[in-house]
Amino acid sequence: MSYLSVLLLFLAFTACRKSEGITTDAKAKLSFSTDTVLFDTVFTSSGSTNKQLKVYNTNQKAVNISQIQLSGGAGSYFSLIINGQPVNQKSNLQIDGNDSISIYVKATIDANSQTKPFIAQDSIVFNTNGNKQTVALVAYGQNAVFINNQTITANTTWNSSLPYIVYKSVTVASNATLTILPGTKVLFHSNSGMHIKGTLLANGTPASPVLFSGDRMESIYADEPGQWSGLHFYSSSSNSKLHYTLVKNAIIGLTVDSLSKTQTPRLSLTNSIVKNMTIAGFVGYNAHLNAFNNLFYNAGQYLLYGVSGGKYNLKQNTFAGYNAKFPRRTPALYFSDLSNALPTRNLQLQLINNIIWGSLTEELLIDKKTTAGIDAEVSNNVIKTILKTYEGNSNLLNTDPSFIEPLKDNFMLKNNSSIINKGRDLSADPAFGIFLNKDLNDQPRIFPSEPGCYESN
Repeated sequence: MSYLSVLLLFLAFTACRKSEGITTDAKAKLSFSTDTVLFDTVFTSSGSTNKQLKVYNTNQKAVNISQIQLSGGAGSYFSLIINGQPVNQKSNLQIDGNDSISIYVKATIDANSQTKPFIAQDSIVFNTNGNKQTVALVAYGQNAVFINNQTITANTTWNSSLPYIVYKSVTVASNATLTILPGTKVLFHSNSGMHIKGTLLANGTPASPVLFSGDRMESIYADEPGQWSGLHFYSSSSNSKLHYTLVKNAIIGLTVDSLSKTQTPRLSLTNSIVKNMTIAGFVGYNAHLNAFNNLFYNAGQYLLYGVSGGKYNLKQNTFAGYNAKFPRRTPALYFSDLSNALPTRNLQLQLINNIIWGSLTEELLIDKKTTAGIDAEVSNNVIKTILKTYEGNSNLLNTDPSFIEPLKDNFMLKNNSSIINKGRDLSADPAFGIFLNKDLNDQPRIFPSEPGCYESN
């Protein structure tokens, strides 16, 4: 018998064995990794990430799925990749015994007139040996205002009716003011950011803060750093104010690149939270910053980095250098009169009633490298440090503030904290009547008060 004859006989025998190995039993059903593929908020026209659905054949013999299809057909909000192929239906797909396939699902929702989130639904239908099985597909849809590389040249107000999705960038031109009302969400696509050359006023409230974040709403992105570039305040900008604002998940949250030309700070940051940054929460180059009642935490390098001098008025802030995602080696706060790229400048620093704490032995460094002047008032702070520089002035060195649950982002103080009532009385401070009379939770600050952004009444 020739080699070719033997080969043909073997292939015919194998084909026969395979056909005999496919069950036609009506009881042979499929199993699935989930009965519902659920998508978090999907913005119209932007689409979601792919989610995986595993389809299992737990039978000893192979099964033939006669049909896989989207129930909604061509009009569905969803699309499929079935076993590596981008198709929304497939016939006669075999799964060997005790084996599985993968189906990837994506949601893309067209824009409509609704202002509130809505539900988009469909299902994947599987027909196997006369059995009809379904897996539900559910997405929460949300219309949005899309901003694509836009420059705002006139005074403009954004409200909370719809989220704003920024692609590439948005620029606030010189002499223009962008006012953002309470509860507004400004969400940035990958690597995009906001360039402020005029004035930015984010006017949040305790109940309705303004949000700056990435545009991925899936739960896995909720605290993922590096999703967008951040807010950059240029030398032409003036008198920007962020009040009750949440800035999160960027590369650098806030950048101020020069000193104000007047006595008014280039940026005032009050009652706000800055968290989850790849590099830093705030970067200042000879910057002018007023910051009261803020919470900074979780950054890859610095929570606040100010070089080439500048003016910093920092009171009642909590800087918590707990880094679940980063092996940080730099202090939480760093100030210097020098920068490699900029001229040497004088540094004026008021650091009063702050908590500067974290996982390192040194969380504050005021680094004088030149003959430029450094005028630093550092008093009534709780500081994690190995330096003796900050002894005196009612600073508490290496006194654990006793946060309630720092690894769960709760930086309020325990009732038995040893720093309670250790803050300086700031009732005569110019900012007291506007900002410092209440804490980040909008609770009255009663003296003797606590250092940090939370009052323990």
